[in-house]
Amino acid sequence: MLEMTREEFEELVAEALDRIPPELTRLMDNVAVFVEDEPPSDDPELLGLYEGTPLTDRGEWYAGVLPDRITIYRGPTLRMCESREDVVAETEITVVHEVAHHFGIDDERLHALGYG
Repeated sequence: MLEMTREEFEELVAEALDRIPPELTRLMDNVAVFVEDEPPSDDPELLGLYEGTPLTDRGEWYAGVLPDRITIYRGPTLRMCESREDVVAETEITVVHEVAHHFGIDDERLHALGYG
């Protein structure tokens, strides 16, 4: 397994977020991004997870709710990658994938766009 400290991985996640165009990040609302070492035990290969209400599903009722949560998992990413460059690329794909869920884009469309 490739070695990378949590701090290094968190920096890669931050850099991936920084590469999202500002016109999109300005639209992100009530969402927090976290890094965890491992995903839930029932899905040990999960690279990222979006939990919340996508922007496209929010209506007048949406007020006073906890932030949506995007979690990027370090362990499975490092296990599947062979180099630091692979980790950088996979982290960016995962971050974009989960942010896209915040915008209401489903897995089928993301796979078609190459963000599987």
